[in-house]
Amino acid sequence: MSLTLADARIVTPEGVHEGWLTIEDGRITHVGHGSAPSPGLSLGGRHVVPGFVDIHNHGGAGGSFPTGEQDKARDAVALHRRHGTTTMMASLVTDTLDGLSRAASSLSELCEEGLFAGIHFEGPYIAKARCGAHNPALLREPSPRELSGLVKAARGHARMVTVAAELPGGLDTIRTAVGEGLLAALGHSDADYDQAIAAIEAGATVATHLYNAMPQLGHRAPGPIAALLEDERVTVELVNDGVHVHPAMLRLAYEVAGPGRTALITDAMAATGLGDGDYVLGPMRVHVTDGVARLVEGGSIAGSTLTMDAAFRRGVRELGMSLPDAVQVASLTPARVLGLAEAIAAIAVGKAADLVVLSAELEVDGVMKNGDWITEP
Repeated sequence: MSLTLADARIVTPEGVHEGWLTIEDGRITHVGHGSAPSPGLSLGGRHVVPGFVDIHNHGGAGGSFPTGEQDKARDAVALHRRHGTTTMMASLVTDTLDGLSRAASSLSELCEEGLFAGIHFEGPYIAKARCGAHNPALLREPSPRELSGLVKAARGHARMVTVAAELPGGLDTIRTAVGEGLLAALGHSDADYDQAIAAIEAGATVATHLYNAMPQLGHRAPGPIAALLEDERVTVELVNDGVHVHPAMLRLAYEVAGPGRTALITDAMAATGLGDGDYVLGPMRVHVTDGVARLVEGGSIAGSTLTMDAAFRRGVRELGMSLPDAVQVASLTPARVLGLAEAIAAIAVGKAADLVVLSAELEVDGVMKNGDWITEP
């Protein structure tokens, strides 16, 4: 069956135009300007943007991906889809190797169902001094052999690993990750500027939540942030929730990296979509107050309760992004990181009909995945 969405403000990285689009068999078949040539579903001038792509997400709706519980993971995916995220990775946190392997094996089945675009190992190969909400007792020195075992447990669905490159074995583990077909990310790291450059030369192409859990910028000791921002090979993740990073620093990173190297992420955890209270992030206990998640012991920020639609709105309102640029950092750039930009993340003929309908206030009015409405406008 064919569906035409008419009277829409279609947003692409190239601009915004009044027009229409047609969907058949889950894909976009026509995109036009002006009035639609045949009757369709009128969107009354609402915006249509590509589905959001979240490459760093730990859960939501009470579900925590690090536990590997499939039913709760499905609830979390459903929540994020209602908020416009049509493609996402499942991010794990530091655990025992057996725990990580079990979670990865379980989540790999959901990857095969199409719920996730891959699995992200955010630990255990990270620095104790920058471990944040990861259990310091379970951290390990990076090991190419161990990583290969985790990749095997994920049954072909491991997609990214975060490594503190300055640790013994860090650079070799980055090289192994790249050789295994994974994205290597630098993060939760105490690396200095030169060590960060070495990580990039070894193959690291992603900065795990830039600014957070790494040495800060200094005029004599620029640290990893400067190295990650200045290298054209690196995409920087930004948690745009008003808690993790001050808007001025977000604007600085965005102005340096630009929309082509900036990926908005949620770093969401189980409390997302629910109220304040007690939750878990992997083996760690978390308390949420006023929507801010912190470890019960120590008080470190423990992920977020952010959704991608809120990050998108903040990008426009707080960071001054144009709508086309906000589309790029919330959809197209993270899709490129995953190697999926040819199939998703733009409103163009031949792409998957993963779409979000937004009101004039940029609130979600409808969400479509592969041509099927998740929330009908």
